[in-house]
Amino acid sequence: MTRRPRRHAAPVAATVVLLTPFLLGAAASGQAPAATVVATFADPAITESSGLVARDGLLVTVNDSGDRGRVFAVDEASGATIGTTSWERPEAVDVEALAPAPDGEVWVGDLGDNAEQRDSVEVLRVPVGRGDLTVDPERLTLTYPDGPHDAETLLADPATGRLVVVTKGVFGGRVYQAPVDPDLDGGEVELREIGTGPGIATDGAFFPDGRHLVVRDYSRAFVYSWPDLEGVGSFDLPEQEQGEGIAVDPTGRVLVSSEGQYADVLQVALPDRLARLVAGSAERTPGPTVAPGEDPTLVTDEPAPPQRPSWPFWLGGLLGVVGLGVLLRSMRPR
Repeated sequence: MTRRPRRHAAPVAATVVLLTPFLLGAAASGQAPAATVVATFADPAITESSGLVARDGLLVTVNDSGDRGRVFAVDEASGATIGTTSWERPEAVDVEALAPAPDGEVWVGDLGDNAEQRDSVEVLRVPVGRGDLTVDPERLTLTYPDGPHDAETLLADPATGRLVVVTKGVFGGRVYQAPVDPDLDGGEVELREIGTGPGIATDGAFFPDGRHLVVRDYSRAFVYSWPDLEGVGSFDLPEQEQGEGIAVDPTGRVLVSSEGQYADVLQVALPDRLARLVAGSAERTPGPTVAPGEDPTLVTDEPAPPQRPSWPFWLGGLLGVVGLGVLLRSMRPR
């Protein structure tokens, strides 16, 4: 008796390959930590919260690229929008970030550049609060010393007010600082590279102590000392539709926001050691000796915090394409 050839092996193998991206993604995400909902955006116009600033009982946010130039001031207690600040000139290109500014204002980072084609980017300074405003904002034009970059993270040093930009890259980001007083209106300055940051950075904020900052990606946050940019720890973030906002309020609460209509703003508890560190009650070990000619901003006294979301998804996507090809090939009639 002649046995029929077994044809189920290829589909089974293809199925395993197709499942690989999901297995890698699960391995990368880890267990989501507990979080507390502090507010829910009630305004249907807030659809893609990208940047976040928290102070004076307000949650200030801005939509991702595609929206017109506007910033929302949201009452934390109710989640209702109590004021919108809009501008027409200059028109928004790709607004991605917010950072606190003095006197009830915020810096708006028009930093997005997915194709890395913009010769320069802009930050705008606008007032926020109760009531609707249309303003002609102060602005500062920024250029990178090494060509265009995509960025979604803007911070303001609480001690000096200088602006800090963290670029977004699959294989790691770069940290740049504005070398002048950011109150300059209508001017153009070249940023200075001062260190490296996590890949796929979507937002960041300084802690009230002014000696630490936090930068997030879609699933994890990384804490660095300032100004030496040493990685001092990292922690998982709660699951979100597409987490792109993070803020630290004046009391030290860490809040995160996400894209999606009627999205929650969550308060995240820091791991105990990091909470003590940013509160100033934890001792840091002395830093390493810097070799002659070595950039001190790139030297750390412990390994940089692990970065999860980059390679698993890229590798998973590649394996998914290969697996789909194997599956289609196995289904051809022979």
